[in-house]
Amino acid sequence: MTRKTSIKLSGSYKASIPAEKLQELDKEETITVTVRLRRKKELPAEAFKGKPLSRETYEKEYGASQEDAEKVEAFGHEHLLTTVNVDLARRSVQLSGKISDLEKAFGADLKSCKIKSAHFRVLTREVSVSADLENIITGVFGLDNRPIARPMFQVAKKNVKFISHAAAPQAFTADQLAGIYGFPTGVSGKGQCIGIIELGGGFRKTDLTNYFKGLGMTTPVVKAIAVDGGKNDPSTADGADGEVMLDIEVAGAVAPGAQIAVYFAPNTDQGFLDAITQAIHDTTNKPSVISISWGAAEVNWTDQSLDNFNEAFKTAAALGVTICAAAGDSGSRDGETDGKVHVDFPASSPYVLGCGGTKLVVNNNQISSETVWHESSDSASGGGVSDYFPLPDYQQNAGVPVSLNTKFKGRGVPDVAADADPDTGYKVLVDGEQMVIGGTSAVAPLMAGLIALLNEKNKKPAGYIHSQIYADPSGCRDITAGDNKTTSGGTGYIAGDGWDPCTGLGVLSSL
Repeated sequence: MTRKTSIKLSGSYKASIPAEKLQELDKEETITVTVRLRRKKELPAEAFKGKPLSRETYEKEYGASQEDAEKVEAFGHEHLLTTVNVDLARRSVQLSGKISDLEKAFGADLKSCKIKSAHFRVLTREVSVSADLENIITGVFGLDNRPIARPMFQVAKKNVKFISHAAAPQAFTADQLAGIYGFPTGVSGKGQCIGIIELGGGFRKTDLTNYFKGLGMTTPVVKAIAVDGGKNDPSTADGADGEVMLDIEVAGAVAPGAQIAVYFAPNTDQGFLDAITQAIHDTTNKPSVISISWGAAEVNWTDQSLDNFNEAFKTAAALGVTICAAAGDSGSRDGETDGKVHVDFPASSPYVLGCGGTKLVVNNNQISSETVWHESSDSASGGGVSDYFPLPDYQQNAGVPVSLNTKFKGRGVPDVAADADPDTGYKVLVDGEQMVIGGTSAVAPLMAGLIALLNEKNKKPAGYIHSQIYADPSGCRDITAGDNKTTSGGTGYIAGDGWDPCTGLGVLSSL
């Protein structure tokens, strides 16, 4: 077959593995990729100012066009690829075929690399597309299938595998925190759906029944939704199940009247993105808020991923869907060891509510102190300044500093914060084990539960709340003490009056 003139898809590749560690792989293996398409037209400004679009209107007027999808399908068929799915609202076409045929179609070169005990596909150069599709295709996901994100939770430990509820007098259940923080009362999140993105692990219904029975609550309705072959797959308490159960139990304890839809996907950039777009455009469950507790430092993502994920979050904002994401658990370095400061993505997207962490001390059900969570270099609230996303309009007067790495005038992270220190963490039940878990992973579902309460109380979706809370931060209680300096050189950020790159505007409790 004579290949048409092709154009490199800029930002589709990031070098990270030495060539000597790469091996040949089976080119006859069949895999599926997700091809992302452009919108029909730009989203209206009004959709971000309290007049969100319906999912139906969005698909009809702003999703991908049928013509563009057909062109991509035809291109795929020319290269012996099969159409698996076309979703115009999600702006996605999924194509399946042999690795050898996908390499020819997209000018790719794939190798194998062993990471820990598993083998993964690795892309060794940028993807290219047929020149006539250059302005139609915005990204190709699934060729490279390395793990992309980590869960942002930490188990409380003191010379034992994990601390039980009885041994943690300063730990809380999420409903207790809702009362301490002054979340709205008289509402339960009824009529709302909280979406949760998971990239591993699973939940057991018996755990949920026993946990909520212990709280004196009716167990919320929890649905497991499979994405790209992901599934509800519980294993052991010290694995990803801790993240899944934390997310469900925290969100459910704050908003027990809300339905919870858990989207399980593989831990790849393709799986993560497909889970997000499926949740955003789910016309059956219709989440009004989505919680994400998985992420990685911006430096680990391709530009293609940052751009396409961000566009999905922009769509959520236009649909009135609030996205809450953990800001990271390793302070200003965000788990990196290069001596530089880093912020976590997806929390650094300007359309995401970035959720930082605090250390909370309570006496007689009253807050006696609350400071930036910072116990060590591996146990501290993430936060800082994006090196990729420019400073958004809503942060123009927030006093966001320039990036300490590049002097880039970027988006400040986080927006809000709440209890995250494992030593003052959350009492949960995981695979039959009573555990105390912290991390900004807990803050994202806590905020998602709050948003569900506010949506019911205000009889409308909170949606894209950034402009509102920055213009009037009175619904947040400022955290002014502590820092998240965790790099080897001691660089990082200090909390202070107003917004700061440790806890944002503070603890949100009302809108």
